[in-house]
Amino acid sequence: QVQVVESGGGLVQAGGSLRLSCAASGSIFRFDSMGWYRQAPGKQRELVATVTRGGVTNYADSVKGRFTISGDNAKKSVYLQMNSLKPEDTAVYYCNLQRASLGYWGQGTQVTVSS
Repeated sequence: QVQVVESGGGLVQAGGSLRLSCAASGSIFRFDSMGWYRQAPGKQRELVATVTRGGVTNYADSVKGRFTISGDNAKKSVYLQMNSLKPEDTAVYYCNLQRASLGYWGQGTQVTVSS
């Protein structure tokens, strides 16, 4: 059983910063990739950023230059540093951890950016 827990969401003014954290526990020792997704009200869940076990990162165009993803496989953790936040970044942010064909999701953490 693998459990995934996110933390670090909250309310911030436009231009501010937040750091999201995600940690996994359970009987798995490494992940092939780690990532963050988000879902705004009335919209589909979308990719924000991913990082592979080899350290290759991928970002949505909307967050490039503002968000930074980092992963620590030894700690089974992934982080998302979000700077220069905009109201359109408001969403529930979900952590996703992939091991081969298996994907593990957290329960989500709310990020609200006020204008």
